[in-house]
Amino acid sequence: MVAPVSARFAQLGGRGRLGGERPDFALVGLLRIPEAQSSPWISLTRRVLFAVGLLCTAAIVVYLGRDGYNDSSDGSVDLLDAFYYATVSLSTTGYGDISPVTDSARLVNIFVITPLRVLFLIVLVGTTLAVLTERSRQALKIQRWRRTVRNHTVVVGYGTKGRTAIDAMIGDGVQPAEIVVVDTDAVALEAAATAGLVTVHGTATQSDVLRLAGVQNAASVIVAANRDDTAVLVTLSAREITKKAKIVASIRESENTHLLRQSGADSVVVSSETTGRLLGIATTTPSVVEMMEDLLTPEHGFAVAEREVEPGEVGGSPRHLSDIVLGVVRDGELIRVGEPAVDALETGDKLLYIRRAR
Repeated sequence: MVAPVSARFAQLGGRGRLGGERPDFALVGLLRIPEAQSSPWISLTRRVLFAVGLLCTAAIVVYLGRDGYNDSSDGSVDLLDAFYYATVSLSTTGYGDISPVTDSARLVNIFVITPLRVLFLIVLVGTTLAVLTERSRQALKIQRWRRTVRNHTVVVGYGTKGRTAIDAMIGDGVQPAEIVVVDTDAVALEAAATAGLVTVHGTATQSDVLRLAGVQNAASVIVAANRDDTAVLVTLSAREITKKAKIVASIRESENTHLLRQSGADSVVVSSETTGRLLGIATTTPSVVEMMEDLLTPEHGFAVAEREVEPGEVGGSPRHLSDIVLGVVRDGELIRVGEPAVDALETGDKLLYIRRAR
């Protein structure tokens, strides 16, 4: 069981030490940075082949200089004896039955066999060393990530809503490394890490967890909690930390919309009512629901997108453009295309239009 983040921070001496290097070691297991994974069998095969290559190299060196070695059993060193000597030397067993007797053979042992012995031992204990240094490597990655992460998206909750939101962002070209998932479910976080996402294990209603996810430097925050009260608390905590990030929250009941707005949410999506409308429409005009699904799916068909007004379009009407324009965003406010206020496009306007998906 992972201790709460706040408790882990308290053990480190409080919030004042969050900016130092030592706390990063305690964050290993809470904050997980994705990395390329390879099969353990492939790694093991590489280590074995490398060890065999070192053994063969040492044996060939000894065989080429066999005149400088003495075998206590028969006095001569053949190829089998060379492999035997290389094996017992690299494994540091050293029975002493075959030994270098000339100066050249001893020099070869100093400058060739000994470095090969060191490399051979490193290969043998490589797995153990990797396990022992994993914590330090993760702490270093966490420290580097916390220092450089900027303008990313924090997704609170990796349930159905959270996963779908992330799929939509990735479909629009957002890189997985620019998304941070916050959740308390270890299974969900494992799935997110497998998808290449940065994960934070903790309760997002705690400001320490949100700070660990880098909300203070994030461009946007998606609140996809399963409960409306949790969504309100997460939104309130996130807005307290950052004033510039765009916060988008999902709730089940529309009567809680004003609470999220007051807590600092920029956009509120009512999941239950939206689903209900689609279900009602599907009974009479299912093709409308199919088109809505198409517009909301960026991978194929059509998609709703936003772009800047081009200089040659300033002063013209959005209805006369080749794109199918749904609305104009002016000074942060969405104006439907049929309203007189957008009959003449202005510099700085953004067009909400339908484009063909990639």
